[in-house]
Amino acid sequence: MRPSLPAAVTAVLVTVAVAVSGCSGPAAHRNAGGTTVTVFAAASLKATFTRLGRTFEASHPGTAVVFNFAGSQALAEQITQGAPADAFASANEASMATVTGAGLAAGQARPFATNTLTIAVPPDNPAAVATFADLARPGLKLVVCAPAVPCGAATLTLEEATGVTLAPVSEEQAVTDVLAKVRAGEADAGLVYATDVIAAGDSVRGIAFPESSRAVNRNVIAALSGGPQAGLGQEFVDLVRSAEGRQVLADAGFGTAR
Repeated sequence: MRPSLPAAVTAVLVTVAVAVSGCSGPAAHRNAGGTTVTVFAAASLKATFTRLGRTFEASHPGTAVVFNFAGSQALAEQITQGAPADAFASANEASMATVTGAGLAAGQARPFATNTLTIAVPPDNPAAVATFADLARPGLKLVVCAPAVPCGAATLTLEEATGVTLAPVSEEQAVTDVLAKVRAGEADAGLVYATDVIAAGDSVRGIAFPESSRAVNRNVIAALSGGPQAGLGQEFVDLVRSAEGRQVLADAGFGTAR
């Protein structure tokens, strides 16, 4: 098993992630005088939630949905430190537990999708990666998520389940950062979600591996009781979990939550 980063280093990285992650949304810049719903969501949900945000705005004239996309663990930390948000969607249950454990959720957190890891490589796959075990080859430039991040926790689960010990050259604070390094040619391979590879199109090549089924992340969502628009936050949660929301997620490659 690969050792996790020292606690002090992890704390610093989380602090940096909290400081630099910003809000962005389909209407963040055009809602003067209107109502704003703020949704904190895992980085892996950016494409689907941006689309659902437009749907929500269309059915709520005068209301804008503003998103803060980042690693789930960093978002949970922000929420528990008092950041104003109306809903939180996490890439795993552990990060959501940080929020619910602090008594900040309005009701029970609900699952709405699942996601599994896949290998992302540059389009020409210069290192000829074909299997999960290949990621442990000496000299391979592998990038993964940090252990505190949901995709990093899933990576550790796979290492333990398979007995394969990885030696990444970098551990990132969000799955999108892993993908960015692969796309930029800074890594031979990265472990990202299957949905990220689909969203990346031809800029990367995805390599599925059977062991991924041994580390399935459940995405969970909840409205937040302290949010300035908690009622509308719950309505956004309802949209995500509706038939329409499930279809948008399925189109992006997410699995069905059980």
